[in-house]
Amino acid sequence: MNLSERVSSMRDFFNEKASGYDDVHAALMNTKNALTAAVPTNAKRILDLGIGTGLELFDLFARIPDAQITGIDVSENMLAVLKTRPFAQAVTVRHGDFFDLDFGTDFDAVISSSALHHFSAADKAILYQKIFDALGPSGWFLNSDCISNSQQEEASVFAYYEANKETESHIDTPLAKGTEEALLRRVGFSSVSFTDLTNPLYKLCIAKKRV
Repeated sequence: MNLSERVSSMRDFFNEKASGYDDVHAALMNTKNALTAAVPTNAKRILDLGIGTGLELFDLFARIPDAQITGIDVSENMLAVLKTRPFAQAVTVRHGDFFDLDFGTDFDAVISSSALHHFSAADKAILYQKIFDALGPSGWFLNSDCISNSQQEEASVFAYYEANKETESHIDTPLAKGTEEALLRRVGFSSVSFTDLTNPLYKLCIAKKRV
C-alpha cells in the first residue's frame, strides 16, 4: 500500500466514522484543549491539518475570537459536520490530501490534533517541509498526537502495519519522539519541545520556526 492508497483508505475510514467521531473523541478533548491553549494569542492566521469536525476550534475561538482558520481534511463527511458548527463561517474549508494540496504561505501557526500518526518518517519529512514553508518567519507548529514511547515501539507498530495493512482498515503508526524531533529540525525548525499529556499515548509537540 503506497501513500496514495493509504490516504484513500483513511478517507474511506473517516467518512464511515464521521457521524460518531465527536462521541469517540470526547474522551480526548483534554488533548485538543492542551493544543489550543498553547497557540499564541497573537496567532491570527492558522492552518488546521486534519480539521475533521472542528472539535478543537470551540476552545480556540474562545481564546482567539478573531482567528482566521483554514482547515484541510481528506474526509468530506467530516467536513460536512464541521460546516454545521456555530463558527463555520470563520473557517475556510479545503477538502483534499495533505500531500497534494498547496498549503499557502505566511500562516502564524499550523496546528493538528490526532491526525498525523498515520504516516512514515519519509512521508512526514515531506509533510513537515510543507508545514515549515507555509509558516511566516516567526511561525509555530503545534501538534497534539500519538507518539511511540521508544524507537523499538515505533518499529513494532510499523512491522504490524506491514503485516496487516491489506486486511485491517485502519492502523495507527505513531513515530517516536526522537524521530519526530529529528525530522522537524532537519526541515529547519530551530526549537522543538514535547509535553506529556494526561492521555499516556499523546504528547504535545511545539516547534518554532525561529527562536
